[in-house]
Amino acid sequence: MDIYVKKQRWKFILIAAALLIGIISLFVTNILVNELENEEREKAELMAKAIDYQINNNTPDPFVSKIIQDNNSIPVMLVDEKNQILLYRNFQVYTKIDSFLISFGIIKPKAITDGFLKKQLSKVKNNGYDPIEVNLPNGNKQLVYYKDSRMLSRLRFYPLYQLGFITVFIIIAYFIFSSSRRSEQNQVWAGMAKEAAHQLGTPISSLMAWLELLKEKKIETDLLNKMEKDIFHLETITDRFSKIGSLPELKQTNIYNLLNDAVFYLESRFPKKIKIIVLAKEKNIIIKANTVLLHWVIENICKNSVDSMKGSGEILIELNSNNSHVIINISDKGDGISPSIAKNIFKPGVTSKKRGWGLGLSLSKRIIEEYHKGKISVLRSIKGVGTTFAIKLPKK
Repeated sequence: MDIYVKKQRWKFILIAAALLIGIISLFVTNILVNELENEEREKAELMAKAIDYQINNNTPDPFVSKIIQDNNSIPVMLVDEKNQILLYRNFQVYTKIDSFLISFGIIKPKAITDGFLKKQLSKVKNNGYDPIEVNLPNGNKQLVYYKDSRMLSRLRFYPLYQLGFITVFIIIAYFIFSSSRRSEQNQVWAGMAKEAAHQLGTPISSLMAWLELLKEKKIETDLLNKMEKDIFHLETITDRFSKIGSLPELKQTNIYNLLNDAVFYLESRFPKKIKIIVLAKEKNIIIKANTVLLHWVIENICKNSVDSMKGSGEILIELNSNNSHVIINISDKGDGISPSIAKNIFKPGVTSKKRGWGLGLSLSKRIIEEYHKGKISVLRSIKGVGTTFAIKLPKK
């Protein structure tokens, strides 16, 4: 369980790191924006003073004219008291993309019209900057409106872009890391399962040979039958493990018969106080399945139910179907699943048992979802009331 708690912590650490970087970026960029904003305000005021000087002195001054002409970034407009536009600079009627398309003759150049300038004046008035007054000799006033340069506008949104890129990078990195780790875990589980099957194969073969030898010596039949059943059980376990990590063969299977076979197998091995009931509205449902592996899934869930009910109680297996899927609900009246592990119950190593490995449900999920393209989930689990597992398998 600790590994998944640490995983959640790493998620929060990554998110917190992204937010911290974003906040620092916003703070630093905000300082730069304020400095650039003040600088542009000073340039606009200097331009207004230059215009004021030209008008009041009624004499062109090359230095003052240069101040006005050198403004190639800040969009400004000079208007009179009647909102008539007298002068404007740096208002672009088309974007860089438009310029690119124009250069190839894809679209035609657009002219700066009075309507365009009036719309721009309305936008500039609403940008929050107070206009700069230019006093005329006759007592009238003119106003210089300005707005952020393109550089300043982009700089305002830069932290958001940066935070977005950082977030996307962290998400991609996290998924790559998680996928790599899952792949590594799957290889480990598959390798362990195949090795276990390989190691079991030799002693099982020897046991079968000894069994045949004992039969020839006419040892008590009842004992031999019990030994044969146990050897068969070991063969079944070996067969299950050998199929993990490789694509199993799926055959046409009557799911109702499969459930009854699994129950018959389990009843002889469960305590006598455990009762398993199979309910089915339809008994001739054919799906493609691997019998050995599905038996294993049913066994894993039922064994968990027996442990949860302390060896005494009823397990109900309900079989239903619709046009596309078969639904198997397995219910018990045990202790239920602890909320602390409910979300991770199908992950390796997660178990409520003191001596459990936490592999049964993890392997069951793999068998159902990867091999049979179905779905397994905890339909409901109430502490002290019981748990219901739901298995959904496709008919086709």
